[in-house]
Amino acid sequence: MKKILAITVIAVLTCLTTGGIVAAITVTGTVIDATDGSPLPGTTVTVKGTTGGVFADSNGKYSISAQIGKVLVFSFVGYDIQEITVSGERHDVAMKPSQAQLDEVVVVAFGSQAKKSLIGFTSRNFRPARMSSPDFADREEYGTVVENRFKAVADDPLSTFSIDVDAASYGNMRRFLNQGQLPPKDAIRTEEMVNYFSYDYKLPEGNDPVCITAETGECPWNVSHRLVRIGIKAREIPSDKLPASNFVFLLDVSGSMYGPTRLDLVKSSLKMLVNNLRAQDRVAIVVYAGAAGEVLPSTPGSDKQKIRDALDALTAGGSTAGGAGIQLAYKIARKNFIHNGNNRIILCTDGDFNVGVSSNAELESLIEKERKSGVYLTILGYGMGNYKDSKMQTLAEKGNGNHAYIDNMQESNRVLVQEFGATMYVVAKDVKLQVEFNPAKVQTYRLIGYESRLLNKEDFNDDTKDAGEIGAGHSVTAFYEVVPVGVEGNFPGKTDDLKYQSKSRAATVANHSPDLLTVKLRYKLPDENTSRKMETAVTDNGGNNVSEDFRFAAAVAMFGQVLRHSDFNGTATCDKVIALAGQGLGNDSKGYRREFLRLVETAKSLLDTE
Repeated sequence: MKKILAITVIAVLTCLTTGGIVAAITVTGTVIDATDGSPLPGTTVTVKGTTGGVFADSNGKYSISAQIGKVLVFSFVGYDIQEITVSGERHDVAMKPSQAQLDEVVVVAFGSQAKKSLIGFTSRNFRPARMSSPDFADREEYGTVVENRFKAVADDPLSTFSIDVDAASYGNMRRFLNQGQLPPKDAIRTEEMVNYFSYDYKLPEGNDPVCITAETGECPWNVSHRLVRIGIKAREIPSDKLPASNFVFLLDVSGSMYGPTRLDLVKSSLKMLVNNLRAQDRVAIVVYAGAAGEVLPSTPGSDKQKIRDALDALTAGGSTAGGAGIQLAYKIARKNFIHNGNNRIILCTDGDFNVGVSSNAELESLIEKERKSGVYLTILGYGMGNYKDSKMQTLAEKGNGNHAYIDNMQESNRVLVQEFGATMYVVAKDVKLQVEFNPAKVQTYRLIGYESRLLNKEDFNDDTKDAGEIGAGHSVTAFYEVVPVGVEGNFPGKTDDLKYQSKSRAATVANHSPDLLTVKLRYKLPDENTSRKMETAVTDNGGNNVSEDFRFAAAVAMFGQVLRHSDFNGTATCDKVIALAGQGLGNDSKGYRREFLRLVETAKSLLDTE
């Protein structure tokens, strides 16, 4: 009898573990670094053989649904992949750093095929070796960034620029550092580094979809200067209140997109977006290689499997007719246009256009014409070794678009799931800022970043001048470094007194005003062509009682300057960046700020070997 019972139990257990008839349980645990016991936020946890998964939180904790006997796969680039068979409700995992995986990434940098799909990486406690020449940056293209200089308020009291919500530069920077290489300085756009992070700005009230806030404090890399942080926060819209979407996935399937960090990652990324589509949303898929074609007509978001199957069927090969693909995508977006809806093309590419319309000037002309259709553009950059960042920037800036660089599944989740509304739904377009400095308070000033977004002062009131867009719940940050009146010596931006006319033009009202500066903002509602104006005055109490957000954002700006070898670094170092950012971690629920600290540590090691 006992023997029969034992056989029965074994049979039942076999059925439970292989037949899939048992309900799944919730498995929880913590993922840590085996070398020091610290948590690994952002680790990808998947059930082997499935496409779904979760990410560990800022404390390394995860929770996933799985059946007894199934295998959990824990992935983090720079660490050995671990597999654990589910035997209970809790499984803690200690990940071991993998030098072999880092070496494998170096091979990719020289143009070889990677052997594994690399999910994401946060460096920790290692001193990466510098890559020898030739390195993969040699075949990538970046527009030249001419750093903003200090300007004298007496000569240029107005500073005008278009807002920028792109964060591609941060993801690209992380990719370089995770490969053990410093990024080219022109790959660093400091404003995009700062705007990668969310900040606790005041939400809009009343009819305006945006709100202006400002804060001043001591400049951390030059204590005799002041640092002004200007923040713009857009109105948040609940997911169930978002308008219906007409999406066109425009996918580069040329030969340069072959591999796990390119087309394979594109497919996985877009499946995450598809999972969040509603019945009223629609998706069409256009691909291009040597030519362009529609592989999926506009399909309801409720038919998710049909969309996933179309993505799974894609393969990479051939040349790159990007211009033809863009034209076809706009044609299909216009054909399925949803009035009062969200009409948007999502372009996934490495930017390596080489057939037909392909130069930056040709692409700019094409995209400026197409943007008049009312269709917006989101550009997701992928790949390494031949990445054409300059083309991405042209398309994003000229085509009512935004731009992100997707280097791993964690970034896909951030852009396409966590920040879905901010990425995909515009609440204000043609958003411009103009800052007027009070000559009685400020001698010179410098806008940090936004070099490609500068406008002439008269452009601020010109409604025909294109500017940036801001999505639901998104925030935009800009920093000014200012030299206050009273600072003596040969400070940046100072010029000799004029011989033939007075340089002192400070009016009586300026001398008596407590204002340091005034921020003016213009925007248009998505369905309007006439701008609306907002403004707020900013004073400076002269202290350094600033928020945690101010400290962290200032640390990111300082790091951007260090990587760019800025002429205005002052006393900036990676150690100062780490110390200041550490004071501004705040409620880092998703671990992005702690990841930043580890990236700075990696950069410090690389800079020490220069």
